Amino acid sequence: MRKFINIILLATLFGLNSAGQPITYKPGETIRYTINYGLISAGEATLELKTRQYGGATVWHSKLTGKTTGMVDAFFKVLDVYESYIDPATELPVFTIRNIREGRYRKYNEVAFDHRTRSDSTILTSDLTGIHIAEKGILDILSCFYHFRDNIMPLKKNSLKAGDMITINTWFTDELFPVRLKYVTTEDVKTKAGKIRCYKFNPVTETGRLFETEEDVSFWFSADNNYLPVKIRFDIFVGAFTVEMDSYKGTAFPLEIKK
Repeated sequence: MRKFINIILLATLFGLNSAGQPITYKPGETIRYTINYGLISAGEATLELKTRQYGGATVWHSKLTGKTTGMVDAFFKVLDVYESYIDPATELPVFTIRNIREGRYRKYNEVAFDHRTRSDSTILTSDLTGIHIAEKGILDILSCFYHFRDNIMPLKKNSLKAGDMITINTWFTDELFPVRLKYVTTEDVKTKAGKIRCYKFNPVTETGRLFETEEDVSFWFSADNNYLPVKIRFDIFVGAFTVEMDSYKGTAFPLEIKK
């Protein structure tokens, strides 16, 4: 159960240009989602980006909060928070927090990212497992999707073909965690704001307890200059869960809504 909830919250989620600043997102962007199991409302999630101070410097603070609601909350209470402090000049994480509360289960983890000391790698310091050495420029699970929106999609959007694979290496749960996204198609998605043209991707998932195939999870990102994460669907053994955008504000560009 914990593993599935983590996947939902992380999925809800999902950059440098020549001027050294991202162009597809900006501080102040906030997206709110509802999580549904069929017709049952199961939870809600919020992804926000703000300006903060960390270590005497101005950074961007990305925060993903997910929690159960209604009947699901009464049965199995969840409040999970993921935070990433990102250097605006490089879009690389400098500090991350994972704070998990699921039923009686608790997990808290802080990781500091040192991208400067070594020229060929990144030094990671976890409060749970100590020091690790990872590849240069390694991302965390939140900064990964900002990077995807700003660095990858603007370059690839005009050349994407069905089956194309995008891989981004991240550090998650104190280990290397490659995020692999397979492009499927471009299609319209119904939202509360209206129809939005979206790029559809299938993250490659592990088959077994939750998923029957590697394509049982789907992401939809808006096919405009924001590449906003609009919807996620999970097809699992017991049915389908959907994560749908409920509201948004502070996007870098007006979201393109089809009439």
